[in-house]
Amino acid sequence: MNRFALATGTALTTLTLALTTSVAAAVPPQAGVVRQADWRAAWTAAPQRASTGFEPNWSEEGFSGQSVRQVVRLTTAGSSLRIRLSNDYGPSAVHLTAATVAHAGQGASVRPGSVRRLTFDGASSADLPAHGSLASDPVPLRVQPFQSVAVTLYFAGTTGPATFHSQAYATSYRAQGDHAADTAATAFAQATHSWYYLSGIDVTGGQGAKRNAVVTFGDSITDGFGSTNDANGRYPDELAEQLAAKGRARPVLNAGIGGNLVLNDSAWYGDHSAARFRRDVLDQPGVGTVVVLQGVNDLGFSESDTPTYKPAPVVSAQELIAGHRRLIRLAHAQGVKVVGATLLPFKGSDHWGEHAATVSDAVNQWIRTSGEYDAVVDLDRAMAAPGQADVLNPAYDSGDHLHPNDAGYTVMARHIADELTSKVM
Repeated sequence: MNRFALATGTALTTLTLALTTSVAAAVPPQAGVVRQADWRAAWTAAPQRASTGFEPNWSEEGFSGQSVRQVVRLTTAGSSLRIRLSNDYGPSAVHLTAATVAHAGQGASVRPGSVRRLTFDGASSADLPAHGSLASDPVPLRVQPFQSVAVTLYFAGTTGPATFHSQAYATSYRAQGDHAADTAATAFAQATHSWYYLSGIDVTGGQGAKRNAVVTFGDSITDGFGSTNDANGRYPDELAEQLAAKGRARPVLNAGIGGNLVLNDSAWYGDHSAARFRRDVLDQPGVGTVVVLQGVNDLGFSESDTPTYKPAPVVSAQELIAGHRRLIRLAHAQGVKVVGATLLPFKGSDHWGEHAATVSDAVNQWIRTSGEYDAVVDLDRAMAAPGQADVLNPAYDSGDHLHPNDAGYTVMARHIADELTSKVM
């Protein structure tokens, strides 16, 4: 998200790099200039407004005199990094008392000697503005592709409802009091599967500034529903690994939101696709390609008995195609290539019905044949059961006939990696 008026601009002025080897004693500050063009996004999560969600989370209660530690895996190397925080859905400013980043250990522990205190415009604390965002100053911490880091945020005061990412499929931890600098996991006695305020980590150094990041944009299938918690088995994770294995390593960023819709906003499932596309895709540092896989919720919520999105409008193929065209136009206007993925088979799921079946066939045919996407990955055919074109292959089914399992996400990633490496994308 490129809205960091409090922390960065087109060219950053001289910044203080706060480095601690033992955290308690700070190394003297180092001065340097990092240009905006040098940053590459290494990880991201799409922000959502506080909500109950499908499993317990802390978003509605927020934090008060607590530390929250969040572990995320980066997909590109660097010698320095910064974190990005979002209070997009917060009605008032949130005071961040302290923040650290470190190489992750097991669970909530971090590797001794790797803890770095973060600063914000030179200060150790900062206000995260209402409906706004904030980036930290750069801090030297060398990271490798597929290395996990732990970001710990301490809020001495009361935050109110927290902007968060609901379905992280990764464990975050909470402790009472200031434990931002702790290397041990002892104090972090509570856990959840969501991310809070943390919306991105960018790196500089390493592979150099390249505009080749791939953003995967979509709903719960992109977000990773059905994958194993803490295993980094979502299809974007697998895609990053497969590109690296092919010798075509690129940052891969997951901008999926479970339940998200192309055409309509939802309190639980986020702003509709075009409303969040700039923030979650185009403003990511170094983005060059976006993979769009979205539309099944626009069709399926009108068929489903789920109470989380009612009344759900009945959407036509023409309306859904118009939504896809808008995303293509937005990307092309910024010079970003767009890969269209056909909707996966979903017969037998709670999203299936006569109307959804008809419209999904029409939309998939348009994606395949219109030529409006720069490239196409036909996941509808790749993921279908043998002899049953509308059914998700049981070998790839997480159990709800809609979302893939770990094996299915691996297959999806393979097809997308093949397309990305066969073309100049």
